[in-house]
Amino acid sequence: MSPKHSSLPKVAPMTTFNMYMAAATQTKNLHLSNPRDVASLRTAAIASCGVTMAYQNGQQSYQVLKDIDLTVQKGDVQLLMGPSGSGKTTLLSILAGLLTPTSGRVCLLGQEITKMSRHQLAKFRLQNIGFIFQGFNLFPALTAAENIEVALNMKGIKGKAAKHEAQVLLEQVGLAPQAKLHPRDLSGGQKQRVAIARALSGNPRIVMADEPTAALDSHSGHTVIELLRRLAKEGGCTVLMVTHDPRIVSSADRVVYLEDGSIQENKQLSDNFL
Repeated sequence: MSPKHSSLPKVAPMTTFNMYMAAATQTKNLHLSNPRDVASLRTAAIASCGVTMAYQNGQQSYQVLKDIDLTVQKGDVQLLMGPSGSGKTTLLSILAGLLTPTSGRVCLLGQEITKMSRHQLAKFRLQNIGFIFQGFNLFPALTAAENIEVALNMKGIKGKAAKHEAQVLLEQVGLAPQAKLHPRDLSGGQKQRVAIARALSGNPRIVMADEPTAALDSHSGHTVIELLRRLAKEGGCTVLMVTHDPRIVSSADRVVYLEDGSIQENKQLSDNFL
């Protein structure tokens, strides 16, 4: 069959993406997704349509994101990958409701957050989204348990109930013995697990993470990602991660590759390997 009449979608050569995906493609079947699939949009935990982000600098306009259509299904672990400056963190911030796009729509859990007021959006984030930051963002003067209790207090869970849930969350991430330690007494992997426990406080339905393994060694990074995957599959939450780390591709359900502000590849990793 000639290229002119081929039924396969035309995909530009993606050398960097292929490098990221090499390990996974040896053992997994990859299927191109359809981001405009109506059924997917109805059931998605996260959905964007035509999202564009531009910044104005004097008379010059810089387009950071260009017409982004993306869906993340409930219970999935999805990665956003791409080179530095490709727009990954900007897209994550828009999907989390931390930035407002220049144009386009974002729906989380069936609700269009781009139409919400600032107050409505803050309340929605508090109730439904957990955040994991690259730099942990733990309070140095508080213990591991107290860092989690602060997040619970903000969600209306206080006193003995907050102390109990903080302990349960630390047990869930394997850090119950470290509950009374301060961040300075914890390893990088332990601090990230505390950050995960904090992100899971109040049972959020969506967890968003910005480079959660960037500051971790190989073993700690793998432990963190497997923990997030287990929590997604057993707890039913949806996980969206920005990452440069090709080692964690095999733990994802789907990988989206961004370059120059556009989605270049959107591939699903088949379940028969997982």
